Amino acid sequence: MIENIKGEQYSSQQGNLSIADCASLKRGIGEKQVMRKVYEGKTKDVFALEDGNYRLLFKDDVTGENGVFDPGANTVGLSIEGIGKENLMVSAKFFELLKEAGVHTHYISADIKNATMDVKAAKAFGKGLEIICRYRAVGSFLRRYGAYVMEGDQLDAYVEATLKDDERGDPLVTVEGLEALGIMSAAQFAEIKTSTQKISALIQEALKKKGLELYDIKLEFGIDQDGRVMLIDEISSGNMRVYKEGRIMEPLALTAALILD
Repeated sequence: MIENIKGEQYSSQQGNLSIADCASLKRGIGEKQVMRKVYEGKTKDVFALEDGNYRLLFKDDVTGENGVFDPGANTVGLSIEGIGKENLMVSAKFFELLKEAGVHTHYISADIKNATMDVKAAKAFGKGLEIICRYRAVGSFLRRYGAYVMEGDQLDAYVEATLKDDERGDPLVTVEGLEALGIMSAAQFAEIKTSTQKISALIQEALKKKGLELYDIKLEFGIDQDGRVMLIDEISSGNMRVYKEGRIMEPLALTAALILD
C-alpha cells in the first residue's frame, strides 16, 4: 500500500536501487527514471519514481505459516514461482474494468513482464483502513453475529470498516469511531461506502460471468494529491471470498480461473 503523499516520510525501510535493479524494472528501452525503494512489504515492494508516481513490484512471496499458503496470515510463509505476475494480472484486469466504469483509483498502468504496476501517490487513512463489502454471512461477520444469521445468508452489499492493526486483530470500527479517532469524516465514509458498493458490484458481475459468486471483498482507499478519495492497493484473489457451485475457491485456484480468458 502507498502510505504517504509524495514528500512525506515513509516509516518503513528506505534505500536506493542499484543500476541493475533499475534496469530490471525499466518499463521501456527509452525510459531512464531513477527509482528509490521506499517500502518493502511482504508481497510487494514500492519504489518512488522521479515523476511523482510510484511503482509496485509484485513478488513471488506469499503469506502463510510453516510453508502453507494463507492470504490472511501476517508473515511470509513461502514463495510460489510466478504468483507475483499472476496477482498483478488479476489486479490489472479489475483496475482496467474500474477505469472503464469511471471509478477513481490510483492505477496508471501495469507491466506484466516485469511484474510491476505504476500508481499515483496516495495518503492512507490513519495507519491503514480496510473496507469490506459483504454479500453473504461468512467469516468474521458470521462469528460476530451468528446468533442472528445463518452461514451463507444473503446480505445487501453490507459495508464495514476495520483498522489495519495486526497486534489487535484488525478491530472493527464504526463511523463514529473513525471520526473520534481523526481518521476520516462521516462524509468521507459515506463517499467510500458508495464507491465500495459500486466497485464490488462491478467485480461481482465480472465473476458472475465466469460462473462464480462473490461472497465478500476487502478494499483500501486513500487520498490523492488533490484531496480526492480513491481506491488504492491491489485487487487480488486473496482480498475476496469467492464460491463456485456452493464451494469456496482457494485464492490460487481463483487466480488461475481469473487470468484465463
